Amino acid sequence: MIYIQLFFSFLQIGLFSFGGGYAAMPLIQEQIVTSHSWLSMSEFTDLITISQMTPGPIAVNSATFVGIKIAGIPGALIATTGCILPSCIIVTLLAKLYLKYRSMGMLQSVLNSLRPAVVAMIASAGISILITAFWGSDSSMTLTSIHWSMVIIFILCFLLLKKAKMNPVAVMILAGVLKLAVSFLGG
Repeated sequence: MIYIQLFFSFLQIGLFSFGGGYAAMPLIQEQIVTSHSWLSMSEFTDLITISQMTPGPIAVNSATFVGIKIAGIPGALIATTGCILPSCIIVTLLAKLYLKYRSMGMLQSVLNSLRPAVVAMIASAGISILITAFWGSDSSMTLTSIHWSMVIIFILCFLLLKKAKMNPVAVMILAGVLKLAVSFLGG
């Protein structure tokens, strides 16, 4: 039964995650945190972090991770297959159709209308992760419960990425080192 749940949960994610990995995060969260409670919100945030640091799409990395956690290697294979199957089918069909009808105005209108929805899904996922990082998954969102060290690390990383144009990998390593330093200092 768990194999069927894994397959169909990640089939839904693969089928409806238009716009790539960031857009898929709310769908992944809905399936693995809210619907099935396979991971807590804190574990989900860790999963997204790990998925960003490893090669491959976020949804596929998530499927593999959750599959292993829930049902071992067979679970990982089934969840990953469920996640990539819709993409394989849809991309093959869309490529054929797009090559045939790419100059059609209606097709361009449909593609343009999907962009705001994708941006909204990415923003929703980002806000959920920020809330978990700044307040934790179990506490209320009050000014006194903010993890200020995480806010400072976020602002520093944001500035290094946007203003200093620092390499994202270096920024991630720096953020990890800063969090370790804060942990060792008791923060």
